[in-house]
Amino acid sequence: MKSWIYPILILIGGCCLGILSTFVKLAYGAGYTLSIVTLSQFTFGIVLLWVIFLFSPKVKLPITSILTMFAAGIPMALTGLFYYQALETLDASLAIIFLFQFVWVGSLLEWLLQKKRPSKVKLVSIAVLLAGSFLAAGIGTNGGSSFTWIGAFWGFLSSITFSLFVYLSSSAGTHLPAIQRSTLFATGSFILVLFIFPPMVVLHTPLSSDIVFYGLMLGLFGVALPPLLFSVGMPHVGSGLGTILTSAELPVAVIMSYFVLGEAVSIFQWLGVIIIFLGIMVGNRKTASGKIQANEKAAS
Repeated sequence: MKSWIYPILILIGGCCLGILSTFVKLAYGAGYTLSIVTLSQFTFGIVLLWVIFLFSPKVKLPITSILTMFAAGIPMALTGLFYYQALETLDASLAIIFLFQFVWVGSLLEWLLQKKRPSKVKLVSIAVLLAGSFLAAGIGTNGGSSFTWIGAFWGFLSSITFSLFVYLSSSAGTHLPAIQRSTLFATGSFILVLFIFPPMVVLHTPLSSDIVFYGLMLGLFGVALPPLLFSVGMPHVGSGLGTILTSAELPVAVIMSYFVLGEAVSIFQWLGVIIIFLGIMVGNRKTASGKIQANEKAAS
């Protein structure tokens, strides 16, 4: 696979995540609760992954390795739970800015765990991304109208767990086929979700056919595609640059909230979206090629 494809795959994975807040808000508007939304998402997502996995090449693993991969998927489930909890009290355009803090949390995590100090290019990129994120989220205009401390708390927690998931995506089970890695990650997430929200809650909740649509969209763009794309791209790009590329989710969330939810988006927010794309370009220009070339030399 061409080296330039790996950053693009991560970028697409970030865009997929940006779609989620819109469908979660639509599901909440239809009367569904956090438990139903989360269960439907992971149920449809895990089915999609397992159908593909059953017909794909596999590597036989000992039970300890399987359990390790399951554990590595736990931050993925926690990110969804914390973020969706934040969306119960925050507007989509405001909740995303707290999740977006993974941009600097991820680089800090890489520094602490791998002793990789952020380069000047990466620090500039992060600064540009954070500046754009405040504009894109509408801070100081209409984005702060629904602010709650509890929502901010859950949103920031989601940034920490998402940073951990991105880090694990670049390091755990890198010798496995991408579909096997992502399926094991998602299975670990699904087990945790079932533990927190037992399926019995569905029996006490009135459901209609639209939950199939919401569950399928959330499962596809939140459980199936991002882990698969990250499993392919992250080992070649690294978690530090990966967090920068994944930041594409914020402008996508703003665009979706405008066109689908009908939320007002000011000129400052559109300016923030443009700045974020510039930040992604700055971070990707040199760091990506250096990281990919280093990995290719190590593999040869």
